[in-house]
Amino acid sequence: MTAPTALLVLAHSRSTSLTARAADRARRRLERGGFTVDLLDLHAEDFDPRMTIEDEPAWTDPGKGYSAGTEAHMRRIEAADVIVVVFPVWWFGLPAILKGWIDRVWNYGFAYGRSTPRLHGKRIVWIGLAGYSEEHFTSTGWDESLTRTLTVGISNFCDIDDVKVHLVYGTVPDQTARAGHAEDILATAEAGLDRMLQPMVA
Repeated sequence: MTAPTALLVLAHSRSTSLTARAADRARRRLERGGFTVDLLDLHAEDFDPRMTIEDEPAWTDPGKGYSAGTEAHMRRIEAADVIVVVFPVWWFGLPAILKGWIDRVWNYGFAYGRSTPRLHGKRIVWIGLAGYSEEHFTSTGWDESLTRTLTVGISNFCDIDDVKVHLVYGTVPDQTARAGHAEDILATAEAGLDRMLQPMVA
């Protein structure tokens, strides 16, 4: 039996960041679960988040071909059984490089706009690291807003129904500098992924 494939997307510029460390934990957890992991480090691979003319959607042509780089990313998504996205929550949303990846790669005719959806049946896990405490973040409703965007606005819109969003709070440097706190955050992120993946690897 062929091992399932996980596309692990990392959206942080520093390889030593807490986000990158959380992604590494996710990679190890996925591998322990029997997944073959395709790590897509958007910064390390120098992904350009700016929309180009070549990658603008053609609303009358769902079969339009896109740039070679974008098509390569599309193939990596298609090859994955599960997509795990690890990112810092900036301005209560996605960092620019990740938003640009969605804009350019999750494009018309690929992720949506076809009578037979190409991403149907895939699973996706979003792991966001937020600086604010959980109390502060949730008191203003930002957890609901971000979760709705990731679940309904992106995943469900592209016919992915199995969606999990896990937000990890209190990740700003002055908090993570406390002894053991960074490790607690990483353990929380991994535990969230473990709960979400359990039905897939049981």
